[in-house]
Amino acid sequence: MEVPRLGKQADAASVDDAFHVFDTTLRDGAQREGINLTVADKLTIARHLDEFGVGFIEGGWPGANPRDTEFFARAQQEITFRHAQLVAFGATRRPGAKAADDPQVRALLESGAPVICLVAKSHDRHVELALRTTLDENLEMVRDTVAFLREQGRRVFVDCEHFFDGYRANPAYAKSVVRTASGAGADVVVLCDTNGGMLPAQIQAVVSTVIADTGARLGIHAQDDTGCAVANTLAAVDAGATRVQCTANGYGERVGNANLFPVVAALELKYGKSVLPEGALAEMTRISHAIAEVVNLTPSTHQPYVGVSAFAHKAGLHASAIKVDPDLYQHIAPEQVGNTMRMLVSDMAGRASIELKGKELGVELGGDRALIGRVVERVKERELAGYTYEAADASFELLLRAEAEGRPRRYFRTESWRAIVEDRPDGTHANEATVKLWAKGERIVATADGNGPVNALDRALRRALEGPYPELAKMELVDYTVRILAGEHTTESRTRVLISTADSTSAWTTVGVADNIITASLQALQDAYGYGLLRAGIEAETGPGH
Repeated sequence: MEVPRLGKQADAASVDDAFHVFDTTLRDGAQREGINLTVADKLTIARHLDEFGVGFIEGGWPGANPRDTEFFARAQQEITFRHAQLVAFGATRRPGAKAADDPQVRALLESGAPVICLVAKSHDRHVELALRTTLDENLEMVRDTVAFLREQGRRVFVDCEHFFDGYRANPAYAKSVVRTASGAGADVVVLCDTNGGMLPAQIQAVVSTVIADTGARLGIHAQDDTGCAVANTLAAVDAGATRVQCTANGYGERVGNANLFPVVAALELKYGKSVLPEGALAEMTRISHAIAEVVNLTPSTHQPYVGVSAFAHKAGLHASAIKVDPDLYQHIAPEQVGNTMRMLVSDMAGRASIELKGKELGVELGGDRALIGRVVERVKERELAGYTYEAADASFELLLRAEAEGRPRRYFRTESWRAIVEDRPDGTHANEATVKLWAKGERIVATADGNGPVNALDRALRRALEGPYPELAKMELVDYTVRILAGEHTTESRTRVLISTADSTSAWTTVGVADNIITASLQALQDAYGYGLLRAGIEAETGPGH
């Protein structure tokens, strides 16, 4: 029977075969709680991974579920892989059968994938209790399936499931699975820390021994249950493994897998290995965030290399040193991985922090010590009252410009406002807000309903301002968070509100603090609209502020 080969693949010569970066986001990463990928999602992620330049993309288990079968069929028609080769995942044949007759093995061939990765049992107890077969038959299942797929012209990799636990229990048998797979024609045998319980020194010792005893080419697949998946992966590389198996952003079952991005960055920047196409590393932050968007998970702000806080500096001592030389508090230049350095402004800020932040925002302070000192004191005073500027760059920029220019930038002046919540006898609620303000010399009164008092106030402000400032129609509120600050009594505590607003190109965050949530929200909304108009290049009013 003739079986198809997946077309539009990267030329095999374009993949550096000396070292493999193998991504399993679409299979193992998709097992993370909260991730449920459609076929369209998988195709989008595959394009991102190919653009990043990984050598192999494991697309799923064709034949095991209709979604993965459809993915391989559509990938053949819809994606031209420039760097990666697509991999179909499946199991060795069933006990007592022949690989050529096993429908799951046939489904792997029918996927058209040029590369197949087989999972095989390497822990003797799993063979006997889970497969319910003999140790010898398990070896024959590995040998027969690998040899059959090789005869069909496929490149074959073998994942030795539960290898490290199996090696601890029965090292001779675990190594015999590696020898069998390699001897049957598997190009790489991957040692899997399936339970994620190993530590780097243990990984390095076992991988070194298995390479010496079997002569096989080895890869590493590390789960992150001890928080060591990246370290374990690099320890395996130190021991001689030439394949790293990872997932984007560390997605995966339980606590996840080895994170593709810090592993690749370490290989490129710390080990000096060229494992990506030229220039691809500088796209890493963008790719990480794009994949997070597809899976609908907020990117981790503190993820190494690609998190927005990865190169953020808060302490005044750090800022003083960075002003002299950024390398004093950064292990790499953030631009190498497509990230940027950020200065955080807080009550810890010193003069250097403010000066660097001003430069970052495009506000030249000119070394004016008196001005910088005023900004430092203003920030400390406001943060003592409950404001937080490290989370609200937009509000800080408005404060900074007001001090630098000698007056606040005002686009409108709020005369008064009110918000009403009506609790009706039938159990329903009505929320209404009215604002009275001045904009461009005109007094405007606007009223709006909403699904809450803050939403009603937001709508009333928009209704009042979109006439004089039509640019506001392009802006939308995308996030709203409230924190009750410590006070003598809970109901008398001050409230801090953070509002994130976005347009078609970027997002910004503003802060408000007051004795009640509505007033704090109004402050944050006013800053949000004012900053948006500033970004849009709109001239501020020259009349008195409010």
